[in-house]
Amino acid sequence: MHASKGVKSLADLVGKAMTPVCRKRGFASVDIIASWADIVGERYGTRVQPDRLIWPRQPERGDPENPPEPATLVVHTDGATALILSHDSAQVIERINTFYGWRAIGRIKILQKPVLVKQPVRKKPLRDLTQTEEQQLEARLEGVENDRLRQALRKLGAQVIARSAEDAA
Repeated sequence: MHASKGVKSLADLVGKAMTPVCRKRGFASVDIIASWADIVGERYGTRVQPDRLIWPRQPERGDPENPPEPATLVVHTDGATALILSHDSAQVIERINTFYGWRAIGRIKILQKPVLVKQPVRKKPLRDLTQTEEQQLEARLEGVENDRLRQALRKLGAQVIARSAEDAA
């Protein structure tokens, strides 16, 4: 499916407009803000708001031998959630660093301030695969020996097939 000439998706337009604002706040891009709920999970996705990253001064930039020192992530949340987050901060930092693919965050600084609680958007359930689609998916997974990996790939494959068929409709 090709977009018409000159037509851009809303995500592209918002992302380009938001990126300079994010850079001012220490974020390299809008990705972490847009994916915040997916990164930190249901408990904190709507109750904790990332505010900015504070990067320590770097003596030499671009040295592959010495990666940059991790940043401090400043977040806003209410008092009750702040207490729970302070206990779970190591897990949240690990999730964020997994998202980035390197040790980008070293600590979280929690500021207590009211946060507008966003209700998560409920995704409609995907349709079941047809028998033919199931057989094609199983055929592609034949060479995968690890049971857990095969189960994960089967689940992912089913979602991809169901979504792509809905998008084509």
